[in-house]
Amino acid sequence: MFAALICTIPLILSMGYFLMGSLPLLILNHDSPLDARFIRGFFRIYYLAVMCTGVFAAAAYVYAGSLGYAAGVAVIVLLALILRNVVLPRMDALLTRIETADAVAIAEFRRIHITGMAVNFAQLAALVWGLFRAMPGTPIQ
Repeated sequence: MFAALICTIPLILSMGYFLMGSLPLLILNHDSPLDARFIRGFFRIYYLAVMCTGVFAAAAYVYAGSLGYAAGVAVIVLLALILRNVVLPRMDALLTRIETADAVAIAEFRRIHITGMAVNFAQLAALVWGLFRAMPGTPIQ
């Protein structure tokens, strides 16, 4: 189980880095194509990092015999895969409209950014809560 927990650290770090890194990006107006491309790239790297680190963590939990945690991490990986295939194309479509200063597209892009952060926060909170739940002697039990 110790090896599985060690394999979970990169997953937590990638999710935490995205949360802390995308928060300051909210000060951007999202009205510049350069800003929008940067944020889109940040999301792309985040989804890739979560999928890669999550696969290793899930496999480690399977090897440790903790199928419940393996399933939980697999859900995080699956959600990252689904969101990557939904969010990035939507951002790409909005990028062309942002270039023409479309106010609706700018607001939609910002909403996607905030929603992506909220989903990441919920997943990170669930993952950390689950880990504390697994540790004996923790007050969450």
